[in-house]
Amino acid sequence: MVLRTLNGRASIEDIAEKGGLAHAAVMRAALTLSERGLVKVHERRWKVAALSEEGEYYAQYGLPERRLLRALLRLGGEAGVDEAVKEADLEAEMVPIALGWLKKKNWGAIRDKKCTLNVEVEPPLGEDEKLLATVFEKRSVKVEDLGENLKKVLETLRKRNLVEIEEKVYRELELTEEGWRLAKKGLEVAEEVTQLTPELIVSGRWRNVKLTKFDVTAPGPAVHPGKTHPLQQIIQRVREIFLEMGFTEIRGPLVETAFWNFDALFQPQDHPAREMMDTFYLANPQTGRLPSKRLVDAVAKTHEGGWITGSKGWGYKWSPEEAKKLVLRTHTTAETIKYLATHKKPPIKVFSVDRVYRNEQVTYRHLAEFHQIEGIIVDKKATLRDLMGTLKMFYTKFGIEKIEFWPSYFPYTEPSAQAVAYHPKLKRWVELCGMGMFRPEVLAPMGIKCPVLAWGGGLERLAMIELGLDDIRMLYANKIGWLRRTPLCR
Repeated sequence: MVLRTLNGRASIEDIAEKGGLAHAAVMRAALTLSERGLVKVHERRWKVAALSEEGEYYAQYGLPERRLLRALLRLGGEAGVDEAVKEADLEAEMVPIALGWLKKKNWGAIRDKKCTLNVEVEPPLGEDEKLLATVFEKRSVKVEDLGENLKKVLETLRKRNLVEIEEKVYRELELTEEGWRLAKKGLEVAEEVTQLTPELIVSGRWRNVKLTKFDVTAPGPAVHPGKTHPLQQIIQRVREIFLEMGFTEIRGPLVETAFWNFDALFQPQDHPAREMMDTFYLANPQTGRLPSKRLVDAVAKTHEGGWITGSKGWGYKWSPEEAKKLVLRTHTTAETIKYLATHKKPPIKVFSVDRVYRNEQVTYRHLAEFHQIEGIIVDKKATLRDLMGTLKMFYTKFGIEKIEFWPSYFPYTEPSAQAVAYHPKLKRWVELCGMGMFRPEVLAPMGIKCPVLAWGGGLERLAMIELGLDDIRMLYANKIGWLRRTPLCR
């Protein structure tokens, strides 16, 4: 049917429409005819950029940083962050974006919770804003038609999730000389069936029909069945690997007291990480219960003067009220130390893969909510070398071969190090996790008298290496095209 419909040269779509055939049927026939030398398949590919839903909104109402800039100009060039955001009428999720890009474009700066402009008049539209407007007006642009500079601008918009780039394919079929000869000679149309049914066998009609031959190596139509999200697949792999290595999984609540999140880990109560700029504190209820008085007193004495650890402590008056404050946990180490408080007898090997929260600006490298891989090993003869071997085995099972351990500093471990891996696509070293041995100031209040190996790192960084991503936001962007293209098994 395809050979009879084709008159010289035509696109796959035209042939399907004229012959009343499905697109997949035409493609199957084209592959068969091409193998027999009857047609040539001409293929042309190009990339098209179109605005995402967020990009269309910004194209109509302006980028967040532009709206914030105009608001600050109306307010005289300087105002409190809250006042400026209110004047700009920005939604909550736009605020960190607006503040970050205002600083990045050198339009202004943020100091002491105040926004101050570096310009006296509104700057002209940038290349990113012009390109955003062009794509909005034309609905889409061909990437190959853009100059090198605009391609870089387009990549910036893509990293901001404002544009989506899709590959288009256009195919045409053309009769060869042998195809023309056969078409002029005339073609006999024979009935073909794709499935041998009981009816054909019983009736004997199978003798008079032609069974279609299938090329099992030919590409078929795209099928998009339901499947587990790629990030969930990686979480499951992490669990399976640790369980295979003899670890036990532990879980804990998302909301913890500052005692377990900070104090029990010997983090001082005036540490910058405990401020609102880095931690999410609960407004209602604001406080929770502290554990046993014996444990609280031991932690307090360690902070104030070192207690029996040989340390000098932090040299301040420890506040139980500060420790009672409720926070969205900033790391799963809060669950680890809580587990140690009630499980003291070695050997212990536990891990967790769970959500944590940091009050950070969302960028292509950072999220305010993400997953952390956490674990400890408690044993009388445990050494840092054992920890390095354990982590190297874990990451090797993930297919990461190029791993190094660099000296580092963490408040509650000594010695400390960080595991880093070489990212071949980014061509640089990427931090995988922090690691070390818990300090005596952490262990003594818990009643632990043997070495404890500990580590913790972001799961999303591991996922980015595994999935070949350079933007962490893609893991949560719900991009249907990317979700469909990502294979179920890796």
